[in-house]
Amino acid sequence: MADRDRVPDIMHAWETVGAGGSGRIRRVERPVPRPGPWEALVQVETCGVCRTDLHVTEGDLPERHPHVVPGHEVVGRVVALGDATSRLAVGDRVGIAWLRGTCGSCRWCRSGRENLCRSATFTGWDEDGGYADFATVPEAFAYRIPPELPAEQAAPLLCAGIIGYRALRRAAVPPGGRLGIYGFGASAHLTAQLALAQGAEVHVLTRGEEARQLALELGAASAGPANGMPPVPLDASILFAPAGDLVPVALAGLEQGGTLALAGIHVSDIPVLDYQAHLFRERTLTSVTANTRQDGEELLALAARLGIRSTVSTYGFDDADQALDDLSQGRFAGVAVLTEELSAAQ
Repeated sequence: MADRDRVPDIMHAWETVGAGGSGRIRRVERPVPRPGPWEALVQVETCGVCRTDLHVTEGDLPERHPHVVPGHEVVGRVVALGDATSRLAVGDRVGIAWLRGTCGSCRWCRSGRENLCRSATFTGWDEDGGYADFATVPEAFAYRIPPELPAEQAAPLLCAGIIGYRALRRAAVPPGGRLGIYGFGASAHLTAQLALAQGAEVHVLTRGEEARQLALELGAASAGPANGMPPVPLDASILFAPAGDLVPVALAGLEQGGTLALAGIHVSDIPVLDYQAHLFRERTLTSVTANTRQDGEELLALAARLGIRSTVSTYGFDDADQALDDLSQGRFAGVAVLTEELSAAQ
């Protein structure tokens, strides 16, 4: 089941150089992957550049697949389908996200918490992702992209948006409450828009002046340095920065009964906490692990309805290594995406 004219034998892709956390990727030619019985082959139009891609290339996450193709915020068109598929059709516009597969039978999957499945697999870590001309995805884990979302807006939602959405739920912000956001990159600037749309008062604490300015432009009540104290006690906070030394800082900024949610897949070492200063009076410290497909469906629908928009820096696929380096060095605010359209123009 394929549009044969659109599926060449060879494609361009970026792959990790090897184990050891070199932080580098290289451009290679590879055979176009063939979809398995329950998979779709997607011609990639756009792929977001996520901090988790850095964790994969730099060795913060252990190597699972040698020379893996990074990228898990993929938007494209289905060009071929496995023989056992029934949900998608050639030509469908779909998204490929971080969560690639689960066992479907463990206690976590059966209770609606598939993000905790111990057999879960992930795009761009366990299997090749979207820094390539083509990528495969299990049909059951592909997202239909709302037609009103352009590809460069939809791509960041598939990880940055979904994780921010789950983190916002885990933070349990009360109606009209005060939310603190530590770090203001891809996920945070989308989450801030969701929180504001739901009536929260948002206070941003982040290191970059450009990021603080963006936060204020989006409607934050205040924007200060990451290691500072918010102007008011916070009912809830989300730590997006992968900096463990900010955990006690963020806990100290909470009102009694407040919750701090850690949104990163990787966080550096957390200093010893003082029970009285950081946790007493029913403050809660929690984490966020991946997402469920329901999270993704809900977030895409909300983003389309509420007009959530990313501040996007675009790169051609030929410049994926530069995009990762710019992300590492904090050279842009918002999100970065790789686009085939820009590559063709170059």
